[in-house]
Amino acid sequence: MFEIKNRVGPATGAMRQRILVTGGGGFLGSHLVGELLSRGYEVLCVDNFFTGSKENLSDFLANTRFELIRHDIRKPLYVEVDKIYNLACPASPVHYQYNPVQTFNTSVVGSVNMLGLAKRVGARILQASTSEVYGDPAVHPQREDYWGNVNPIGVRSCYDEGKRAAESIFMDYKRQYGLDIAIARIFNTYGPRMHPNDGRVVSNFIVQGLLGKPITIYGDGKQTRSFCYVDDLITGLVSLMEANGFSGPVNLGNPEEITVLELAQAISELMGKKGEIIFRELPQDDPTRRSPDISVAKKELGWSPRIPLREGLLKTIAYFDDLLSKNRG
Repeated sequence: MFEIKNRVGPATGAMRQRILVTGGGGFLGSHLVGELLSRGYEVLCVDNFFTGSKENLSDFLANTRFELIRHDIRKPLYVEVDKIYNLACPASPVHYQYNPVQTFNTSVVGSVNMLGLAKRVGARILQASTSEVYGDPAVHPQREDYWGNVNPIGVRSCYDEGKRAAESIFMDYKRQYGLDIAIARIFNTYGPRMHPNDGRVVSNFIVQGLLGKPITIYGDGKQTRSFCYVDDLITGLVSLMEANGFSGPVNLGNPEEITVLELAQAISELMGKKGEIIFRELPQDDPTRRSPDISVAKKELGWSPRIPLREGLLKTIAYFDDLLSKNRG
């Protein structure tokens, strides 16, 4: 059991809050941990390292305000914290389809466990949901009041329906127990610390380009996505957590739409390469259009993404170039 005691926060005389981040060793989680530490919080990071990495946390291990616990949130956790960010769940198709039962249980059983913890300690809790709750949307761009078009028995449903069920139980805890909750629907996010083999288009295209391999596009490349740089996304999550009493759900993503083929061409241009592009069959239930309406985020949080795609891609390319160089060395 961890105790809260004598923690002086950034403001004189204030108690420093202790924040729990589940999935803190992952791509988004590790960036969130860094941001919270930079703001003067104590951070308790929990991860089972199924897809996360201790390397992602290496910069924080010597920080006296940082603690790390190896734990799977499918089992209850007994700690004392002030706020909870629930980010634990594989987020790429390659990873979440590897063990679909575990993926679903992490979203559902894990959420119930974290909600129980939040209820016991009186913490505000934020659920990292996803744009996948909209499925292959029949409404464009996607607004929070759209209920989605999801295949409940498809190969992606372990993730899509798991996140939808998590949103449902979060709202039930709010209605039944008055729990202070928040739900963020996260759209495509990219940046340093993405897993090089996660199967997402940004990491795929960059790694393939750096290795001199053909860039692989699934489908005809005309399907669209919107890409938000990780720093912008993390700012949105923190803004939502700090909006006490506002539950959402709220879309967090970049509303600027781009086709997958245009993205591949942009990445090739930024790397100074004109590699071959090959096309493969589109996976089952892969959405054809995806772009957020962020009106709610602008109104309630004063948030919108600021980092242009070109700038973010250059930073991401530099990260993967360095990572591959180290692996070759």
